[in-house]
Amino acid sequence: MSEAAIAKKQELVDLATTKFKDAAAVVVVDYRGLTVEEVTELRKQLRDSGIEMRVIKNSILSRAANAAGLEGMDDVFKGPTAIAFSNEDVVAPAKIIANFAKEAEALEIKGGVISGKVSSVEEINTLATLPDHNGLLSMLLSVLQAPIRNTALAVKAVAEQKEEVA
Repeated sequence: MSEAAIAKKQELVDLATTKFKDAAAVVVVDYRGLTVEEVTELRKQLRDSGIEMRVIKNSILSRAANAAGLEGMDDVFKGPTAIAFSNEDVVAPAKIIANFAKEAEALEIKGGVISGKVSSVEEINTLATLPDHNGLLSMLLSVLQAPIRNTALAVKAVAEQKEEVA
Protein backbone atom coordinates (compact mmCIF):
# COMPACT_ATOMS: atom_id res chain seq x y z
CA MET A 1 0.00 0.00 0.00
CA SER A 2 1.40 3.38 -0.97
CA GLU A 3 2.16 6.12 1.52
CA ALA A 4 -0.52 8.29 -0.09
CA ALA A 5 -3.15 5.59 0.47
CA ILE A 6 -2.06 5.13 4.09
CA ALA A 7 -2.17 8.90 4.64
CA LYS A 8 -5.67 9.05 3.11
CA LYS A 9 -6.92 6.26 5.40
CA GLN A 10 -5.36 7.94 8.45
CA GLU A 11 -7.09 11.18 7.45
CA LEU A 12 -10.44 9.33 7.32
CA VAL A 13 -9.78 7.75 10.73
CA ASP A 14 -8.93 11.18 12.20
CA LEU A 15 -12.10 12.70 10.71
CA ALA A 16 -14.29 9.89 12.06
CA THR A 17 -12.56 10.11 15.47
CA THR A 18 -13.38 13.83 15.64
CA LYS A 19 -17.00 13.14 14.67
CA PHE A 20 -17.31 10.50 17.41
CA LYS A 21 -15.85 12.90 20.02
CA ASP A 22 -18.00 15.88 18.97
CA ALA A 23 -21.28 14.01 18.56
CA ALA A 24 -24.05 14.19 21.15
CA ALA A 25 -25.48 11.01 19.62
CA VAL A 26 -24.35 8.46 17.06
CA VAL A 27 -26.62 5.77 15.61
CA VAL A 28 -25.15 2.88 13.62
CA VAL A 29 -27.46 1.08 11.18
CA ASP A 30 -27.39 -1.79 8.71
CA TYR A 31 -28.88 -0.43 5.51
CA ARG A 32 -28.70 -3.70 3.53
CA GLY A 33 -31.92 -4.22 1.57
CA LEU A 34 -32.92 -0.55 1.34
CA THR A 35 -33.61 0.87 -2.10
CA VAL A 36 -31.74 3.91 -3.36
CA GLU A 37 -34.94 5.95 -2.93
CA GLU A 38 -35.30 4.84 0.70
CA VAL A 39 -31.66 5.70 1.52
CA THR A 40 -32.09 9.09 -0.16
CA GLU A 41 -35.27 9.78 1.83
CA LEU A 42 -33.62 8.74 5.11
CA ARG A 43 -30.63 10.99 4.41
CA LYS A 44 -33.00 13.89 3.63
CA GLN A 45 -34.96 13.44 6.87
CA LEU A 46 -31.73 13.30 8.88
CA ARG A 47 -30.19 16.28 7.07
CA ASP A 48 -33.35 18.35 7.70
CA SER A 49 -32.73 17.82 11.42
CA GLY A 50 -29.05 18.73 11.22
CA ILE A 51 -27.83 15.13 11.35
CA GLU A 52 -25.10 13.82 9.06
CA MET A 53 -25.34 10.27 7.72
CA ARG A 54 -22.29 8.66 6.17
CA VAL A 55 -21.21 5.27 4.90
CA ILE A 56 -17.69 4.59 6.15
CA LYS A 57 -15.67 1.39 6.00
CA ASN A 58 -15.98 -0.73 9.16
CA SER A 59 -12.21 -0.90 9.67
CA ILE A 60 -11.99 2.89 9.70
CA LEU A 61 -14.98 3.19 12.05
CA SER A 62 -13.49 0.61 14.39
CA ARG A 63 -10.14 2.43 14.56
CA ALA A 64 -11.87 5.79 15.02
CA ALA A 65 -14.12 4.51 17.81
CA ASN A 66 -11.12 3.05 19.65
CA ALA A 67 -9.19 6.30 19.18
CA ALA A 68 -12.18 8.21 20.60
CA GLY A 69 -12.18 5.96 23.69
CA LEU A 70 -15.33 4.05 22.72
CA GLU A 71 -14.47 0.46 23.56
CA GLY A 72 -16.64 -2.50 22.58
CA MET A 73 -18.03 -1.23 19.28
CA ASP A 74 -16.20 -3.73 17.05
CA ASP A 75 -19.25 -6.05 17.02
CA VAL A 76 -21.42 -3.17 15.76
CA PHE A 77 -19.13 -2.57 12.78
CA LYS A 78 -19.93 -5.75 10.87
CA GLY A 79 -21.66 -5.91 7.48
CA PRO A 80 -22.94 -2.87 5.55
CA THR A 81 -22.80 0.04 7.94
CA ALA A 82 -24.15 3.58 7.79
CA ILE A 83 -23.64 5.96 10.67
CA ALA A 84 -25.60 9.05 11.71
CA PHE A 85 -23.83 11.78 13.70
CA SER A 86 -25.79 14.44 15.62
CA ASN A 87 -23.82 17.22 17.29
CA GLU A 88 -26.72 18.83 19.14
CA ASP A 89 -29.88 16.77 19.54
CA VAL A 90 -29.45 13.47 21.39
CA VAL A 91 -32.95 12.17 20.63
CA ALA A 92 -33.44 13.16 16.97
CA PRO A 93 -31.26 10.57 15.18
CA ALA A 94 -32.70 7.66 17.17
CA LYS A 95 -36.27 8.93 16.68
CA ILE A 96 -35.92 9.55 12.93
CA ILE A 97 -34.20 6.23 12.25
CA ALA A 98 -36.59 4.22 14.44
CA ASN A 99 -39.62 5.81 12.75
CA PHE A 100 -38.10 5.23 9.31
CA ALA A 101 -37.38 1.58 10.22
CA LYS A 102 -41.12 1.05 10.85
CA GLU A 103 -41.77 1.80 7.16
CA ALA A 104 -38.56 0.29 5.75
CA GLU A 105 -38.20 -2.97 7.62
CA ALA A 106 -34.81 -3.68 5.99
CA LEU A 107 -33.25 -0.87 8.06
CA GLU A 108 -31.80 -2.25 11.28
CA ILE A 109 -30.31 -0.31 14.19
CA LYS A 110 -27.06 -1.97 15.29
CA GLY A 111 -26.08 0.27 18.22
CA GLY A 112 -24.61 3.68 18.87
CA VAL A 113 -23.20 6.23 21.23
CA ILE A 114 -25.23 8.50 23.50
CA SER A 115 -23.41 11.38 25.19
CA GLY A 116 -20.04 9.64 24.87
CA LYS A 117 -21.26 6.25 26.15
CA VAL A 118 -21.53 3.16 23.96
CA SER A 119 -25.21 2.18 23.81
CA SER A 120 -27.08 -0.96 22.86
CA VAL A 121 -29.91 -1.32 20.35
CA GLU A 122 -32.39 -1.38 23.26
CA GLU A 123 -31.04 1.92 24.65
CA ILE A 124 -31.25 3.55 21.22
CA ASN A 125 -34.84 2.32 20.77
CA THR A 126 -35.76 3.59 24.25
CA LEU A 127 -34.26 6.95 23.40
CA ALA A 128 -36.38 7.02 20.23
CA THR A 129 -39.57 6.92 22.33
CA LEU A 130 -38.68 10.11 24.23
CA PRO A 131 -40.18 13.44 23.16
CA ASP A 132 -37.97 15.73 21.11
CA HIS A 133 -36.23 18.83 22.53
CA ASN A 134 -39.30 21.08 22.16
CA GLY A 135 -41.55 18.42 23.71
CA LEU A 136 -39.26 18.12 26.73
CA LEU A 137 -39.16 21.91 27.15
CA SER A 138 -42.94 22.07 27.01
CA MET A 139 -43.21 19.33 29.66
CA LEU A 140 -40.75 21.21 31.89
CA LEU A 141 -42.65 24.47 31.46
CA SER A 142 -45.90 22.72 32.37
CA VAL A 143 -44.35 21.31 35.55
CA LEU A 144 -42.94 24.71 36.50
CA GLN A 145 -46.30 26.46 35.91
CA ALA A 146 -48.38 23.97 37.91
CA PRO A 147 -47.72 25.41 41.42
CA ILE A 148 -48.42 28.97 40.24
CA ARG A 149 -51.60 27.89 38.45
CA ASN A 150 -52.81 25.94 41.49
CA THR A 151 -52.12 28.92 43.79
CA ALA A 152 -54.02 31.24 41.44
CA LEU A 153 -56.99 28.84 41.37
CA ALA A 154 -57.00 28.61 45.18
CA VAL A 155 -56.93 32.41 45.56
CA LYS A 156 -59.76 32.73 43.03
CA ALA A 157 -61.84 30.11 44.87
CA VAL A 158 -61.35 31.93 48.20
CA ALA A 159 -62.34 35.24 46.59
CA GLU A 160 -65.47 33.72 45.05
CA GLN A 161 -66.38 32.13 48.38
CA LYS A 162 -66.05 35.49 50.18
CA GLU A 163 -68.24 37.17 47.53
CA GLU A 164 -70.97 34.57 48.07
CA VAL A 165 -70.89 35.13 51.82
CA ALA A 166 -71.09 38.91 51.41
